[in-house]
Amino acid sequence: MPEIDRERLLKGLQGEERLLGALLLDKAAEALDKGRPAATDFLDPAGRALADDLLKYIEGLRVMAFGGHRRLERVRLVLLPHYYLEATVEPPVTAVEIRGHFSGRITHRDVLGALTGSGFRREKIGDILIDGDTCQVVLAPEIAAAVQRDLVKIGDQVAEVCEIDLEQLAIPPEKVKEIRSTVASMRLDSIAGLGFGESRTKMQREIKAGKVKVNWRAVLSPDYDVNPGDVIAIRGRGRVILEETTGISKKGRTGVLLKRLI
Repeated sequence: MPEIDRERLLKGLQGEERLLGALLLDKAAEALDKGRPAATDFLDPAGRALADDLLKYIEGLRVMAFGGHRRLERVRLVLLPHYYLEATVEPPVTAVEIRGHFSGRITHRDVLGALTGSGFRREKIGDILIDGDTCQVVLAPEIAAAVQRDLVKIGDQVAEVCEIDLEQLAIPPEKVKEIRSTVASMRLDSIAGLGFGESRTKMQREIKAGKVKVNWRAVLSPDYDVNPGDVIAIRGRGRVILEETTGISKKGRTGVLLKRLI
């Protein structure tokens, strides 16, 4: 089995990205050396993007992602040797439902704060879904029993926790707005401005302030080229996906199809 060239793969990564990259390479080495699947902790979209960039260079490694549902953001990756049967891999996620008399005032921050305040690491917690007085949380199976035992309150309200099947997750309906138009160029300020309904000038300020991410990484250059499949996100305002380009008009403008997820 070829050795993983850690220094080459980690080159250019700094701070938390380098630390996460090292942890991912440790998991890859574990999977290849022991010939069996190795699961990561939950990764946010930025972590998933980093993993995709890093792990694709490792010969003989396959990657599977599990988040409880295809539309949930936080996922655990299972790394496995190329010869290992994917059908035999057990998803490393489960879910619990939390009920209480919250009077509809429970928030994502309340639930996450209650979990981490009870001693559970964020890396073991997936997406949190809230609907009125009911909350569902995707978890690493290794902490599910402890959450049922130790999470007794959210705020000052008593909480009842029970494990549920992943099929019982109440995934909210996806709201998608299609935008068809033409742009003078594929610059980030142009595409993001069109997708979020803002002028290029205002979007340039947003980009330079570090508020705009492409594929989960902050991009500070308004003239950054956007490609089909790229995801543009602004916290609190949803995402825009450049679905495809649709040709060049007689005036030399590029036709685009965007999808805005709200």
